[in-house]
Amino acid sequence: MTTSALPAIAPSAAIRALEDEALHILREVAGSFERPVLLFSGGKDSVVLLHLASKAFWPGRIPFPVMHVDTGHNFPEVLTYRDEAVARYGVRLVVASVPEAIAAGRVREIPGQSRNRLQTVPLLDGIAAHRFDAVLGGARRDEEKARAKERIFSVRDEHGQWDPRNQRPELWDLYNGRHRPGEHVRVFPLSNWTELDVWHYIVAEDIALPSIYFAHERPVMRRDGMLIAVTEHTPAEPGERVWTESVRYRTVGDATCTAAVRSTAVAPESVVTEIAATRITERGETRADDRTGDSAMEDRKREGYF
Repeated sequence: MTTSALPAIAPSAAIRALEDEALHILREVAGSFERPVLLFSGGKDSVVLLHLASKAFWPGRIPFPVMHVDTGHNFPEVLTYRDEAVARYGVRLVVASVPEAIAAGRVREIPGQSRNRLQTVPLLDGIAAHRFDAVLGGARRDEEKARAKERIFSVRDEHGQWDPRNQRPELWDLYNGRHRPGEHVRVFPLSNWTELDVWHYIVAEDIALPSIYFAHERPVMRRDGMLIAVTEHTPAEPGERVWTESVRYRTVGDATCTAAVRSTAVAPESVVTEIAATRITERGETRADDRTGDSAMEDRKREGYF
């Protein structure tokens, strides 16, 4: 049979195949590591990952805690959702705090700049303090070119750093979690998913998300070509025009570096329609921290970022 004659795979079948892969990876982590942890920001990818973990080990409980790296500049809707999700799934929450790291002199804040890059030190401190040996994250290869280089099982050295030139081959569904004392492995079960896949899965599984993922009216201003919400952490500067716009968020991060997009989509099905029509990735359209240079993400990942 020629390639052109092959039948098209129904979207539901493709999504279920991705789900099966993710469930296999989660179970592999639980069986191969002593102290895994799941990074949870309250963003859609970590929400889907937590949902998958609940399915992977059902009817048992999720066998590892979740860790949130709290910048202190979060959207309040996301923090509310985080606490509700932790209670709903019955998991233990570990918080790695950027404000506490600043107060302790572990990192230095530059006034007026995002705390996003400051997350690396508290993250690595949290991993070391709890001796986590596997750190599950919701990163996807379609998000950004540095993340496209990453293996599903990605070793970090004793300093928590990533070397993109020193990665292990991954053949079929065989994963190598071996690591030396002091090292840990980052694991990305959603590596092969796309943003559209994530939303199709949210629709199929009826997964609740923080309200900011759907259209709502919010005061915004245009800064560096992006719509930034006016908040206590991002006040309007002299000369900046503020107006109310119907917006939603495609990704959730620090409020100081995450922009909104114009939208009227108030339900997941409507979001799917909008995403199917866009040609810009969510990070490319809405993350100011990725615009500091062509290698911004890779530089942060080398230091130990997500």
